[in-house]
Amino acid sequence: MRRERTVTGAIALIAVVSIGIFLFTLQHALFVFQESGTPMQASVALASTVATSSLPMRLIIPSLSINASVQHVGVNLLGNMKAPNNFTDVAWYEYGTVPGDQGSAVIAGHVDNGLALDGVFKHLANLQIGNDVYIQTVDGTKLHFVVSDIEIYPYQDVPTDVLFGQKDAARLNLITCEGTWVGGRDTYDHRLVIYTQLVKNG
Repeated sequence: MRRERTVTGAIALIAVVSIGIFLFTLQHALFVFQESGTPMQASVALASTVATSSLPMRLIIPSLSINASVQHVGVNLLGNMKAPNNFTDVAWYEYGTVPGDQGSAVIAGHVDNGLALDGVFKHLANLQIGNDVYIQTVDGTKLHFVVSDIEIYPYQDVPTDVLFGQKDAARLNLITCEGTWVGGRDTYDHRLVIYTQLVKNG
């Protein structure tokens, strides 16, 4: 009986520790991306009025084997674009341009969880100019984008006017963390932005 209680206690302790580690890593990752001063200000773009069926549902990048659900997000308390609330989804800024419309739609994703777990955009830096990116909308339409530019910026100097504000074409811009971990600021020191343009539907 004592042995059984000891085993049960050990299992319970392991479960509590595991849950604690999971919650810590989740909180850490969200803090890293959302609250570390990533300059993605909401005031740069306004929400479009479109049918729900035209909204993005999945992001597909064949060369990286990405097929991710798209969360629709706003801003955090700092006025920055929120990040997805897990490591497998991406987040579209719903107060900006709708993918496929004229303007700059923005999608963010985690590179990792701040410890060891890979995020959906772990290998985003492997994309090359000319690679294909797709958005599948709620109604099943598949929008085809092609990578047109790749830039890395210091995390405090992301040009929000370029990221959110270009209106000359139907654009989709992907952003994630990049560079070296800055422990004192709990963030990576750069941001990677993949710029794409709409080619056609299908």
